[in-house]
Amino acid sequence: MTTSFPRFTFVLVWLLAAALTLTRGQTRPTEAVDLLVRGGTVVTMDAQRRVIPNGFVAVRGSQIVAVGDTADAGRYRAKTVIEAGGKAVLPGLINAHTHVPMTLFRGLADDLLLQEWLTKFIFPAEAKNVSRDMVRAGTRLACLELIRGGTTCFVDMYYFEGDIAEVTEAAGLRAILGQTIIDFPVPDALTPQMGIAQAERFIQKYRSGHPLITPAVAPHAPYTCAPETLAACRKLADQYGVPLVIHLAEADTETQTILERYGKRPVAHVEQVGVFGPRTIAAHVVQVQANEYAILKKHNVGVAHCPQSNMKLAAGVAPIPDLLAAGLAIGLGTDGAASNNDLDLFEEMDTAAKLHKVTHRDPTLVPALKALEMATIEGARAVHLADRIGSLEVGKLADFIVVDISTPRQLPNYNLYSTLVYATKSSDVETVVVHGKLLMRDRRMLTLDEASIRRETAAFRARILESLKK
Repeated sequence: MTTSFPRFTFVLVWLLAAALTLTRGQTRPTEAVDLLVRGGTVVTMDAQRRVIPNGFVAVRGSQIVAVGDTADAGRYRAKTVIEAGGKAVLPGLINAHTHVPMTLFRGLADDLLLQEWLTKFIFPAEAKNVSRDMVRAGTRLACLELIRGGTTCFVDMYYFEGDIAEVTEAAGLRAILGQTIIDFPVPDALTPQMGIAQAERFIQKYRSGHPLITPAVAPHAPYTCAPETLAACRKLADQYGVPLVIHLAEADTETQTILERYGKRPVAHVEQVGVFGPRTIAAHVVQVQANEYAILKKHNVGVAHCPQSNMKLAAGVAPIPDLLAAGLAIGLGTDGAASNNDLDLFEEMDTAAKLHKVTHRDPTLVPALKALEMATIEGARAVHLADRIGSLEVGKLADFIVVDISTPRQLPNYNLYSTLVYATKSSDVETVVVHGKLLMRDRRMLTLDEASIRRETAAFRARILESLKK
């Protein structure tokens, strides 16, 4: 008996130690991640449109590895933890159509007819001012505005797109960037053939799976590009398997021009030329008729709806409820800041929801959830990236934002979708993550020098004003 007691004591101590170890193992985080956002209301925008009131998102590298209730967040050990109590966590917003360097032309010419605005003011101002330096400065200003407003991905078409790509990458944003091709001389190409060659060089540089930049071909519009130019652009896009971005059916003046030249309306003309193909993104699509919806659907064309720009230029109202009913993927775009005059997708959501209600005299059209979808998961479908972004799901890229939903104008909160679309402003965005990297945290910019951008913008303003005197 005396010899067995120590053994019994030893076994008991060992069992207690093992039990304690097991208990600690159950509570200790077992999986290392890079970023953990917890405690906020997670608006997933997944297929079930789950909203998790006290949720978390875990990120490793560039991907989301877990989304769920905060009660399960203890399974993860994170290098960086963001407490999101009282805030909403939602997918980053997607600007499906813009011209980012045109931030430097913001307010330069307003309250004019579209063709007068373009031919008498914008095209001349571009001819005198657009250069690599100007494009880079305008892009930096745009990236600052986009990040502060919760946009994590944008679709651009402009000149010197390679410079836009470099600035965008440095800012940490995701983008589909299309080198503009047009039939008259522009700052980086005297002929459309030179523009196509420029586009091909840009595509070759970025087409091999770049983490942030997707190159594209961007014929400006059917009224500024001859059929042979449009066909050459489609051939280039097909050769490299990249998106094609185009302005389409933007205004009645365009429709009249295309009818006079080719005897067809813009959508039918573009189809006949063979422009539509995989991963086409068409901006505006205002002047489109019921018999043309099927053409767009057949070719899986993504539509970028730009309500504020179209309203400001009196281009008309796109038939968005009908296009949605036809099954088309519709995203939201701001257009360039010269015709909007900002890059604020929260404003576009609010406007898109209200515009179609009033024009149809039907308050049920484009409800708040649909407007939010157009800025997130449906926007991702429209730009052909829905397999990678647009919702908070395991395996998708970690592009998301944290938004304050506790300001007086947002209270009381009965319906989160309504709060986000009708009451939330871009200034409520606190934190922005793209590809798993923090670009802004608690409203503090991490990838851009805001003071430097303000000084640079002021210098270009003086330069542009001086050029218009000549």
